[in-house]
Amino acid sequence: MLKLNYSDIPLECGTDEAGRGCLAGPVTAAAVLLPPDFENSILNDSKQLTENKRELLRPIIETEALSFAFTHVFETEIDEVNILNASILAMQRSILKLTPSPEFIIVDGNRFKPLNDIPFETIIKGDGKYMSIAAASVLAKTYRDEYMNRIHEEFPMYNWKQNKGYPTKEHRDAIMKYGSTKYHRKSFKLLPEQLKLNL
Repeated sequence: MLKLNYSDIPLECGTDEAGRGCLAGPVTAAAVLLPPDFENSILNDSKQLTENKRELLRPIIETEALSFAFTHVFETEIDEVNILNASILAMQRSILKLTPSPEFIIVDGNRFKPLNDIPFETIIKGDGKYMSIAAASVLAKTYRDEYMNRIHEEFPMYNWKQNKGYPTKEHRDAIMKYGSTKYHRKSFKLLPEQLKLNL
């Protein structure tokens, strides 16, 4: 059973990201401020939910949240600042879009950087413990999937509609065959060592 709050501070937001381990596409984060009476029996860490359940939950979260926001940080910026910093930036930018501004932040994972003196707590596996982080994980995942489905149309040979940019065998085979695209993260090891392309 997920808990509603971590702290006793009224405006507590949860934040999470999706797509950190992908070879292509953005890292996407969301931040959610839930009302004090929020209840939902289906809500869980987005990785534990089916695609249908995530799609079902998204409009519920968006309708019932006091405020929500999401942010994509794209490949070029990921390559410039590295994936950890890009993930934190995506979360921070999402939090800054919330109105009212949160007074406390709970973050999925163990890394975050101070934002405008707002107190925060990092929580490992927080998306399976707190509703606002779980809600943020659902939004981050669904908005990122939507984006990957859209760019799939441009480069169908990588099958991003299915693998969402993660390093599946099929995705790596396609990189081997067709090379990389403008959506691939150049700072990532796109192919295992023994499959290096002579570019």
